[in-house]
Amino acid sequence: MDRTASAPYALAVDDDGLIRMDVLDMLEEAGFRTLEAADGDRAITILEEHYASIVLLFTDVQMPGSRDGFALAREVSRRWPDITIVVASGQVSPQPGELPDGVRFLNKPFSAEMVHDHLREILPDGRKPEPLKS
Repeated sequence: MDRTASAPYALAVDDDGLIRMDVLDMLEEAGFRTLEAADGDRAITILEEHYASIVLLFTDVQMPGSRDGFALAREVSRRWPDITIVVASGQVSPQPGELPDGVRFLNKPFSAEMVHDHLREILPDGRKPEPLKS
């Protein structure tokens, strides 16, 4: 049986294609099926179509378009409160109140092991893909 057929979806958002590919690999290693977007505007379009299947948003901060990662996190938290959100950046850190409660911030660079450890902590058990449950 193909366990990925029932695996939850994660959406990775980063305007840097190489970083986005790395994040997709990390999320797939963790057991997610993945969707991707190069900016916050495209991410919202994907979420509007697939929000019922998406359990995780993993986004960069600095991107082109009308929403940076902080704004994207606020909008997703407001519109789809069941989606777990991770925001990552190597250049900026959130100021108090800039991110909604429950959003996890990671400094770049990060390793797959770091990402997986954070996801084990913040994803509800019923929404974790199989590899993160152990």
